[in-house]
Amino acid sequence: MRLPFRLLLVSASLTVLPHLALAEQATTDQPTTPVALKAYQPDFKALPYGHDTALLITDAKSGNTLFSQREAQYQPPASTQKMVTALAAQLYLGKDYRFITQLEQQNGNVVVRFSGDPSLSRQQLSVLLSKLKVHSGSTIKGDLLLNGSQFSGYEQAPGWPWDILGVCYSAPSSSLSLEHNCVQGALYSNRNVGDTTRVNIPSHQPLKVTTDALVTTKARQKATHCDLELTDKGNNHYHLSGCLVKRDKPLPLNFAVQDTEAYISKVIKAELKRLGIKLEGDIKRDDNAKGKVIASHRSAPLNELLDTMVKDSDNLYADNIAKTIGAKYFNQPGSFTNGSKAIKAILKEKADIDLERAVIVDGSGLSRNNRMTASQMMEVITYIYNHDDTLNLLTTMPVSGQSGTLRYRQSIRHKPLQGRIHAKSGSLYGTYNLAGLIKTQSGKTLLFVQMVSNYFPPERDDSLPAIAPPIETFERTLYRGLYQQY
Repeated sequence: MRLPFRLLLVSASLTVLPHLALAEQATTDQPTTPVALKAYQPDFKALPYGHDTALLITDAKSGNTLFSQREAQYQPPASTQKMVTALAAQLYLGKDYRFITQLEQQNGNVVVRFSGDPSLSRQQLSVLLSKLKVHSGSTIKGDLLLNGSQFSGYEQAPGWPWDILGVCYSAPSSSLSLEHNCVQGALYSNRNVGDTTRVNIPSHQPLKVTTDALVTTKARQKATHCDLELTDKGNNHYHLSGCLVKRDKPLPLNFAVQDTEAYISKVIKAELKRLGIKLEGDIKRDDNAKGKVIASHRSAPLNELLDTMVKDSDNLYADNIAKTIGAKYFNQPGSFTNGSKAIKAILKEKADIDLERAVIVDGSGLSRNNRMTASQMMEVITYIYNHDDTLNLLTTMPVSGQSGTLRYRQSIRHKPLQGRIHAKSGSLYGTYNLAGLIKTQSGKTLLFVQMVSNYFPPERDDSLPAIAPPIETFERTLYRGLYQQY
């Protein structure tokens, strides 16, 4: 599988991803429903021709609508969908829920029961394995069995494009999750033009990366249309080819582990050796394996995991939590399908939010198949705001110019908006969303849902002076206007 390498450098919170085909209605710059209170007109002309923008703004205290446009239009929610997952998780699993990874004794065998803990680290797993010496001595006479029965089905959701599967923001959602199912490395091109690049992966990481990509100049790269490409060779082996412009500093890389079972097996084998524990048998996958619990590792409580999930826009956290909701709600192995169904059912039962017609296929919003309306998202944001005393989800939202994915968002990071906006961002190819609240100059709190799709500004000549992108201009004008007017 060959992947365009430019995607390796994009974070989960600022994804700019290819090949999204949307069949949306034509763009309109006029509200589709009457506005209430003070009339407010965003400057939609700042956005490029052909955009499709849904926007809904309400007064948090009164619930009155201040502005609405295309609020019933289905749009890709992108990572704003994580607020839907977070709300369902808090309502059903509860803030004190923890993922538990267990070590079990089964006659001469040892079972490691994984729970899909997205935060499980190699060090934590090693500490758990070290408890074996107390119960089994320094030798495991049988096999070490990996139980991943917590989840079933696909580890990538429908609608995840093939050309992002090698990057860490699309790491597989697996019950066998370790080290975020991600390996960091670096590519060096500080050589002569025409030479082969050099790649480095930490020696303790059981993932192989090779390269025959060539060092080139910027001019030659543009003339030959030569990009850096990533090929999945199978068995956690990636190969880099194509071209990389000569640079003094190494290029940071992040590779998604494709075969989590093989990766974890090698990590465990290495850790057992380091701990001085001999394994006479083999490491095998057995989802039916069960034994007496001899030790366990508990993750941080759910409210802390949700804080990481929302602030960092962490896709693995969101998808593993969504699958866990499905597992607990339906009392069966969790999957993308039953997780999505459970989220809808929980929000209807516990919050009276009807998302039956929304298209939800994962917990992260990474899938291009997801669709929600601004009105549906506003219901979620409004419920979170009105029940913050029990949910405590507003604190998970990034803050403009201060934290998470909004810390460096140019449109809102500077005064007077710095610290005034608490919102979840969401970005896909041609999609730029925000959903949350703004505290205005007069002290009012406004809730808003911004869904900008089909955003394709014309390419700019690199030789011209740099100017702010249209989305930055639109957002800066919009939120400063709201801050000053209300």
